Amino acid sequence: MTATWEPTTPGVLRLPSGRLIRGRGLRHPLPQGPQPAFALYLLGRRPPPVTWENRWLRWPDFWLPSDRPAAADALREAWVRAEAERVEIACSGGHGRTGTALACLAVLDGVPSHQAVAYVREHYAPRAVETPWQRRFVSRFP
Repeated sequence: MTATWEPTTPGVLRLPSGRLIRGRGLRHPLPQGPQPAFALYLLGRRPPPVTWENRWLRWPDFWLPSDRPAAADALREAWVRAEAERVEIACSGGHGRTGTALACLAVLDGVPSHQAVAYVREHYAPRAVETPWQRRFVSRFP
């Protein structure tokens, strides 16, 4: 078992249950401090290798996941693991796809789907969830 994130770690979103999940943009350097135990990478192509356990979802920039059932499964896994592990969700910039995924995790955590985008924008990043179809994806999740 791994410890979870410190709540003050940059990019960490605290869900209502207390779960802590770090959102990140991969084009930025890896933050100092502990590494994730598990990461979910949301990219149009396979990410570079890392030393921690990870899962890749094909998710083109500004769009939605290519395989929605696989995305729902991966997001549930991230949410479950975040209870006791350092989980990271990341795309290139850390806002659109990452924000969409974090909003879906907020829904899994009990935030009403129509409030999840606002929750993530308030507690993670104001620019999270960039497109209307990403907002619609969250509103219809799971």
